[in-house]
This record gives sequence, C-alpha cells and structure tokens, in this order.
Amino acid sequence: MSSCCGTSVPVENSAKLTEALSNEQKKLPVAIIGGGPVGLAAAAHLVAKGEAFVLFEQAEHIAGNIWSWRHVRVFSPWQYNIDKAAKQLLAASGWKAPDKDGLPTGGQIIEHYLAPLAELPELKPHIHLHSKVTAVSRKGLSKIKTANREKAPFVLHVLENGEQQVYEAKAVIDASGSWASPNPAVSEGIWTDNERQIHNKMNYGIPDVSGKDRDRYVGKNVLVVGSGHSAINTLLDLAKLKEQAPQTNLYWVIRKSNVDEVYGGQENDGLPERGALGTRLKNLITSGDVEVHSPFLIENFELIDEKIIVSGNRNGESVRIDSIDEIISNTGSRPDLSFLREVRIDMDSAIESVRALGPLIDPNLHSCGTVRPHGEKELRQPEPNFYIVGSKSYGRAPTFLMTTGYEQVRSVVAALTGDWAAAERVELELPETGVCSISSFGKQSVKEVNEADGNSCCG
Repeated sequence: MSSCCGTSVPVENSAKLTEALSNEQKKLPVAIIGGGPVGLAAAAHLVAKGEAFVLFEQAEHIAGNIWSWRHVRVFSPWQYNIDKAAKQLLAASGWKAPDKDGLPTGGQIIEHYLAPLAELPELKPHIHLHSKVTAVSRKGLSKIKTANREKAPFVLHVLENGEQQVYEAKAVIDASGSWASPNPAVSEGIWTDNERQIHNKMNYGIPDVSGKDRDRYVGKNVLVVGSGHSAINTLLDLAKLKEQAPQTNLYWVIRKSNVDEVYGGQENDGLPERGALGTRLKNLITSGDVEVHSPFLIENFELIDEKIIVSGNRNGESVRIDSIDEIISNTGSRPDLSFLREVRIDMDSAIESVRALGPLIDPNLHSCGTVRPHGEKELRQPEPNFYIVGSKSYGRAPTFLMTTGYEQVRSVVAALTGDWAAAERVELELPETGVCSISSFGKQSVKEVNEADGNSCCG
C-alpha cells in the first residue's frame, strides 16, 4: 500500500522504511518539536530506549503554553498528568511524586514535574529553549520528490535565540500543541480586520482575573465567548471577581442553542473535578449573575468611544450587544501547519486532526471526552518517520487529555525503535465523561449508548 497517496502504511512496510535508513542517518537524533508535557514524555521514552534526541521549545522556559495558564487548576488528578517513562527517570534521581489524587494548577505541573524532568542530565543537554522551528523538509528534496525520500534525513530550520540554525534528524515528532494558535471569535472561523483592530481589548486565553489581570476586568462589562472548559473556567473566575466587585457585568455568548449541553456529565463524569465544573457553571447561570446569549453567532465587532459593539445573528435575526469593555474568546484553537508545508502530511479536512483520528473525535459526530486509545498506527503520516502527536494531533477538536498524548508517544517511540509489538499494544484506560451527544441518539450517557448500540460513541 503506497504512503504517498495518503493511505496508511502497513506495519511491515513501515518497519522496512525504518530499516532502510543509512548507517549515517541512524546516528542522527530524533527531533522533538515542543517542550510541553507530551514533548518531554517523548524525550523520556527515547532516553529509556537509548535513542538520541534533540528538543526545541519556542518559549524561553519549558512548557511555554502551560505557563500562559499556570494559574488554572486542571480537572485531571496527578495520576493522569505524569508519563510513566518520565516518572521512572525522575524516581531514579530521588524525585518524590505528588499525591496521585491531587489536582494541580498549570504552574504546579511545571514546578513539580516538567521542570525537574527537563533538568535531568539525560535530558537537559538536548533541550533547546527559545527555539522556534520555522520549517521542516527532507534534505535536498522538495515535497514532490518521491524517489529515495525515506533515505534522506529530515532538515529542521530553527530560529534559536534570534539566529537561524539548521539541524538534521532521522525522525520528527511534532508535539508543538495548538494553544498558541487560537480560533477567532467570529463564528465563520476567519480573522476579520475588525476583530484584529480590537486586539488590545481581546484575550484568547484564560486570564488571571484574581491576580495579575484583575485590574483589567474589575468593574468592566466583560463578554466571554465559547462553551468549552476554558470558557467555563473563565466564567467561574469572573464570577468570583463579581462577588468582590458587583459593578462587574458578565455576558456569555455561545453558538449552542441549548445551554444544558455545556454542563457535561456533571456527577456522572469519570473525572469528578471536570464534572464539578459543569455543576458550578449551572449554578452560576441559574443565579442570574451572567447574561446569556444563546444561540448567538458573532458576525462583527465595532469600536465606538472605547466601547465594543458585538453584532451577530440569533435564529435568523440580527442582534447586537452594546457597551462591552473587554472580550475573552475561548473558542478553541487550531494547529499551526505552516512550517510543515514541505512534509507530506494527511489531515482531516474538517477538524484538521490527524486523518485517522477524525472519526473518533469529530464534534459533529459526538462530544465524548473519552476517545479510544490509539498509537503509532493511527498517527502514521505519508511522510515516513514523521508524527504529529499531542493536542496538535486532535486539530480543532476539544477533547484531548495529557494522558492520551503520553500513550501516543509511547507507541510512536516503540515503533521508531523497532519494537512493533509494543507499538501496537494499548496501555491506556481513559475516564468516561459521563455524557455523549451523537447524531443517532442525541444526548445520552455512555452507559445508555453502550446498551443501545453495543458500542460507546467514542468507538
């Protein structure tokens, strides 16, 4: 089966491609793009296999994406946030694991796990900070050249501390994530000039409204866009601010026609804290402290006298929200594929995930946060020995968990080192979300869907 046509390469053929590497190429490292939890986990697995690696992190410190939301407490306990291979390396250095049932903030994940991991002597010399990968290609070959392509090393162009550097690698694992590439707030998904013009009044992350960002939002008319966990966290934080400063007014815009869909599995969720987010949000909305606009499709922004007018459509009628001071847009993110133009990749046309993952995670089909564990086979690209992993492999889908990324890189590294039995083996169980929404059943619990169809909505 040919890989250049975008179809999966059988395991035996992939093994032959790996074996086809020249002796010189075999001496090259595996390049990892991204120094977050999944990228560092890939490094740990490569170390465990005795493989050389080089890792590039765009930020000036490790886990730059997580650092931007370091004040946020995650809903998954420590047991789901630490990779097994990384844990073994850390334990050998005398590191003490946090309480497995504790719920860390992003900052605590860095402080108590990722930073100590990056400082290990097995990893630290091979980690390049403030290093942005600007292009990936095959040495001496353009994207259209097929003959002997698998024998040519990868070439990575890296802007490192302001200077352009070039590195060669025998394989590439792209774990750069998608957090730094947010979606626009406009419902059509395009960046408009009007949205760009109010950038100083827009925030596409989760601001620290109880800390360094408090003055920006206190006493203001604040509009939140989005219905995912980031938006929920933002609304709950703003609600605490409103308790302290009642003159703060909160507005919430979502595309969904039924607000109940946002609350999730609540008490049925396999991750209690994730379920509790939905419960707390429901109580907040019931209190009337948030003005909800649903369904609301944003079409345009206009700035008049430093106040934002948000224009949109609700059930076919034109509507607007006036006098907004600040907007926090939590409408998800999309993968940055621009630096992969010279690599043969196959992505889902709708959600921009790795092609084989699309049917498992497409929110048009279901909304399960529980996705069937997968590995190298599903992540395989037409470009031999090139993989997209972590949240970037999910494209625009919102259901990614760290522990899923750890299983991905375990399987990928096993394949890259020729351990195909381990690559094919599933070593992960994910907690259920407690609710699914699929086209043939509507909103049902996972248990109900299993009983009705013999399968969960997530495969």
